[in-house]
Amino acid sequence: MKKILYIINVDWFFVSHFLPVGLEGLKRDYEVHIACGITEKKEYLESLGFVVHSLSISRSGMSIKTELKTIVEMYKIIKSINPQILEFFTIKPILYGGIASRFFLIPTKVFYITGLGYVFITKGLKGFFTRNLVKTLYKIAINGKNNSIITENIYDKELIKSLNAVNDAQIGTIRGAGVDLSQYGYKKENVENIKVSMVCRLLRDKGIFEYVSAVKILKQKFPNIEFELYGDIDIDNPASLTIEDIKKIKEEGFVNVYGFTNNVASVFSDSNIIVLPSYREGLPKVLIEAAACGRAVVTTDVPGCRDAIEPDVTGLLCKVRNSESLAQMIEKLIIDENLRNSMGKAGRELAEKEFDIKKVVKKHFEIYEKNV
Repeated sequence: MKKILYIINVDWFFVSHFLPVGLEGLKRDYEVHIACGITEKKEYLESLGFVVHSLSISRSGMSIKTELKTIVEMYKIIKSINPQILEFFTIKPILYGGIASRFFLIPTKVFYITGLGYVFITKGLKGFFTRNLVKTLYKIAINGKNNSIITENIYDKELIKSLNAVNDAQIGTIRGAGVDLSQYGYKKENVENIKVSMVCRLLRDKGIFEYVSAVKILKQKFPNIEFELYGDIDIDNPASLTIEDIKKIKEEGFVNVYGFTNNVASVFSDSNIIVLPSYREGLPKVLIEAAACGRAVVTTDVPGCRDAIEPDVTGLLCKVRNSESLAQMIEKLIIDENLRNSMGKAGRELAEKEFDIKKVVKKHFEIYEKNV
């Protein structure tokens, strides 16, 4: 039986973003393995038929001893499985797994770049040196004539091209992880109680503080508008908000703060405007989901975010790290019902054209099977 091995930072991220791709492998009679950090999602994945391998991977740590241990673990897992198809997701699996896999003759290796990571938006001297180190590791990891690189936006594609590690034909773009359109239906918005929602991991670089500041501005004009925030902190990410940060936002009372939701479709259907003022992304799934639900979007004019919308057609762009610009764009949608509706309908059309999960899965397997 042919084998696929996915190496990814943590099991819940595979479930939230790439589960349909893995399920298609099982459907096609592949033996599908996942090597990842383990949470409560392990049993769920095993119940579906995946073989899950525990990987000691710190998403934020940089201890040389710990990182070397992770590389050795990846090497041993790859050797024991001997897959025909090997796909890496997220920065450490790509860098470490790419290096570890160079010792094996694997017919197809795929490097799926979901975004170039926290280090590419970190400022200062440390950020500069870290970025250059990471670029060097990328060049070593992805080099190989049978390797394929998938990016989610053209800016990451151009950066990968600049490394001169692979030829142009080996680099492709898929606009995000896709969405099951049958689970995210278009529903006419409720215009009696306007809601603005933001759904994300609670990280500083998602623009949460800018969102809160923008809401403070908007509440002066629109005291009855509801502003919502859904998501959890991510303690393994250095950009995570703290419990104290969340407590302060709640106490100020401008934004209704909720925890993680596993029903984004319901949240968006109950909202009028979706906001994501992130500093940089691969291609954020939350904006794909907003489009599928037919909701107008306000997001930042940065790589990844601008690629997830059709500017001035499905959503509006604001300046990054700028709460005043964010407030202006949200206000524009609050006061113009016709604009919201036209953008929402255009968003659904975009989702049907570009973000259908069936098309995303098909593209993955076209890449997989060309060398197998």
